[in-house]
Amino acid sequence: MSTLEIKDLHVSIDTEQGTKEILKGVSLTIRTGETHAIMGPNGSGKSTLASTIAGHPRYNVTGGTITLDGEDVLAMSVDERARAGVFLAMQYPVEVPGVTMTNFLRTAKTAIDGEAPALRTWTKDVKAAMQQLRIDADFAQRNVNEGFSGGEKKRVEILQLELFKPKFAVLDETDSGLDVDALKVVSEGVNRAHATGNMGTLLITHYTRILRYIKPDFVHVFVNGQVVEEGGPELADRLEEEGYDRYAAGAGSAAAAAAVQA
Repeated sequence: MSTLEIKDLHVSIDTEQGTKEILKGVSLTIRTGETHAIMGPNGSGKSTLASTIAGHPRYNVTGGTITLDGEDVLAMSVDERARAGVFLAMQYPVEVPGVTMTNFLRTAKTAIDGEAPALRTWTKDVKAAMQQLRIDADFAQRNVNEGFSGGEKKRVEILQLELFKPKFAVLDETDSGLDVDALKVVSEGVNRAHATGNMGTLLITHYTRILRYIKPDFVHVFVNGQVVEEGGPELADRLEEEGYDRYAAGAGSAAAAAAVQA
């Protein structure tokens, strides 16, 4: 079993108005075999957490730690994090003109594993994964994400997930922009990777609809850069009924109380 541990994480970004703190002391522990859902309103810091785990240079860690089996993730470069077993499915996958899907997938797999996969086995695995995700075979010769629809880009993210077999997958709003059929196909891909790869999953979402297909073991509610409540799958059902307003009110009261004490 592997463990990804986040302790008292503080993260800021530089803006035209100055430095802005986004994450304000986030602590989470994720183990392989577990699925954690992070839910919360827009602007609560969910995507900032995902990008920080992956090593996006825009985000400045001002306090706290992220470790993977005791190793300092924050000291690793982005490629070192990938080789260590961290995978990010991006909210907005980027186009890579001039690089075909075939070349990208095999090159990335080679970089992650330290050796090239056996060609015959690899080709078979890629074809099988594409069929299960309902990705047309012609996409293998197209440039990465170039001209793909939003749903096609999300399927390709999950194709990478299934082929690269990370220890931990951070899925940043993978459900956004998907119709019902695509949502089901993508969710099935995540579940296959989770089951066959002994993977830990951190699923970031606004809505509970993807949780009908990907069952979380734990649910964490993000508001204003902090985890304000944690629970099991039943917490997601409560959020569906009640929304996030009561947390926002509570966060405001807590801030006011802190100001008075100061």
